[in-house]
Amino acid sequence: MPDLVFTGGAIWTGAEVTGALAVTDGRISAVGADALRRPGTLVDLGGGFLMPSFGDGHAHPLFGGLEAQGPQIKGLTTVPDIVAEVARYAAEHPELEWIAGGSYDPSLVPGGDFDARWLDEAVPDRPVALRAYDYHTVWCNTAALERAGIGPGTPDPAIGWIVRRADGSPLGTLREWQACDLVLDLVPGKSADELVEGLAEAGRTMSSAGITWVQDAWVEPPMVDAYLEAERRGALAFRANLAFRADPETWRDQRAEFAALRERVAGSRLVTAATVKFFADGVIEGGTAAMLTPYEDAPHSCGMPVWEPAALADAVAAFDADGFQVHIHAIGDLGVRASLDAVERAVRENPARDRRPVIAHTQLVDPSDLPRFAELGVIANFEPLWAQLDPLQTELTIPRLGPERAALQYPMGSLLRLGAAVSFGSDWPVSSHEPLLGIRVAATRQTLDGSGPWIPEERLTVEQALRAQTAGVAYQAFAEHRWGTLAPGMEADLVWLAADPRTTDPLDVHRIPVLGTWLSGTP
Repeated sequence: MPDLVFTGGAIWTGAEVTGALAVTDGRISAVGADALRRPGTLVDLGGGFLMPSFGDGHAHPLFGGLEAQGPQIKGLTTVPDIVAEVARYAAEHPELEWIAGGSYDPSLVPGGDFDARWLDEAVPDRPVALRAYDYHTVWCNTAALERAGIGPGTPDPAIGWIVRRADGSPLGTLREWQACDLVLDLVPGKSADELVEGLAEAGRTMSSAGITWVQDAWVEPPMVDAYLEAERRGALAFRANLAFRADPETWRDQRAEFAALRERVAGSRLVTAATVKFFADGVIEGGTAAMLTPYEDAPHSCGMPVWEPAALADAVAAFDADGFQVHIHAIGDLGVRASLDAVERAVRENPARDRRPVIAHTQLVDPSDLPRFAELGVIANFEPLWAQLDPLQTELTIPRLGPERAALQYPMGSLLRLGAAVSFGSDWPVSSHEPLLGIRVAATRQTLDGSGPWIPEERLTVEQALRAQTAGVAYQAFAEHRWGTLAPGMEADLVWLAADPRTTDPLDVHRIPVLGTWLSGTP
């Protein structure tokens, strides 16, 4: 006897539409007329639309959940509003040694350069460290700079920039992780309870949007305990694959550590640790994405590779030989090329296997490199919400790229036509976690106020975008036989929408309410 029988609406399996679906012991037991012959507890879809739940191929759920615990600066639209919120939060928490949180909009200030003195007005006596929503930039106050020993004579680290005033003194903005870590390494860590609550909050957020699996794309070893403890307490409401961040200076020592952590989570029902994450470069808006030719607004600079190409290839080949899937953040066209070269070396030198390497973001790709994705079996992971002409593009990105390169961004349509595998993610909390919002942009390349279409030849159909967010992510997760489509034997990972997004005006897809989410048949 099924536990649940869904009927009374359209049920999209990922390939076709049917009228009923049965779930037994957390798995799909029948689809179509056969489901109606096995009565269980009926779930009336009320004319709505049932489909495979969404996966998120690149996000940071723990970071997103923890943001809810700090000053609520995300979405604020002026610097005075951010400063006022930091002041309010600091006044309510006199016990905190540091005020830390995220994430502010870097496009609010020309060049994304924020001044420590603005935060000094809110909190003059304690250090403050705020992440920009790109998570590649930190804005801090004078007390934080002093606590970190950052002054006029402090040199830039190998991977990072200290933004300076004309007199050489630090402004208060730090770019890329070795510069950011000068301050962030001093921020007290969260307690185990706070980390578990952060994952619980992330689960509530993702479930409300129909997401049941996520690639956590930046995991440090201590975060593994938080995941396992959250699962033990029944507070983990989604499946997760953990990607350990490879450090260009210590990666050889990390190999044994990552392999041991992978084995440690092997008995988990919800958590795997099968992936190693690389940052090939930074971000275009910060001028740190690695470019084949100089930035338009900085002719002296081609950005900041986090890894030298040969070192990246060495590390990718090594972790690939250890059986890990590689997941490479690559934004600039040089970053993408170096990532493809690294995968090509792993394919050439290591034994043949089903490796499914991922290049995440895939923002700017030289046209000559597009065919290499399919040739090398590389999955192009896009954050489709970014593919619109929003202020981040108009104020920061396009002025740095120039019009010719700007017109090559986010080539999702081109890569699909060339036969590459494509998956979607959100990079939450960098941007919204809502899949339907990203699907709307992928299908229209328009902003919410109707600007666009931008680079319309790269648009997808709504159905192609839905597949990238479901079956495409399942393929990335090596789980296409477990979830991502609806068929007997598959996990009952489901999302119930109020309307069929395939027949809704693409400009209105994001308005469709999410009515329910099931993980292995459990709401």
